Amino acid sequence: MSHKPYQINNATWMKDLRPLSYFIGLQVSSCRNGYYLSQAKYAYDLLARLGITDSVTSLTPLDSNVHLTPFDGFPLEDATLYLQLVDNLIYLTVTRRDIAYAVHVVSQFMSASRTIHFTTVLRIPYYVKDTLGHGLQFSSKSSFILSGYTDANWTDDPTNKRSTTDYCFYLVDSFIF
Repeated sequence: MSHKPYQINNATWMKDLRPLSYFIGLQVSSCRNGYYLSQAKYAYDLLARLGITDSVTSLTPLDSNVHLTPFDGFPLEDATLYLQLVDNLIYLTVTRRDIAYAVHVVSQFMSASRTIHFTTVLRIPYYVKDTLGHGLQFSSKSSFILSGYTDANWTDDPTNKRSTTDYCFYLVDSFIF
């Protein structure tokens, strides 16, 4: 198969760059069942930058008993590492929806980070280390059935006692939002 440029509107040329395999930290793999999106290399590089090379892992990204408030712990003298880590984890949620809630919780304290928030955010990379192979599978054999789920928690926010609601949608068996 030759990869020749395509002419559009007699002026613009476009080149076929072959199938997409890696783009801005996102790995795309095709298989006979569809496509698999992963950020395993991005996650591995993040773990290496953090110096997480030991065998310690976490089974969950967030302790179920954690209820963070803006007033717990002591203010961080330099919150740069906290901000960078949360930013990296936010990008990792593109294919790792299993950490989305935990990242949402710790991202609420980016403007006033404290020691307890930093301890909590450090648990997420240890969970990611244990689940490096996780990603999104998009099936090519679909009947285009859209399913939606919702959940609500009445006044569970420890700071302002507001209710929280969340939802997710699946197109066939692939999580889309």
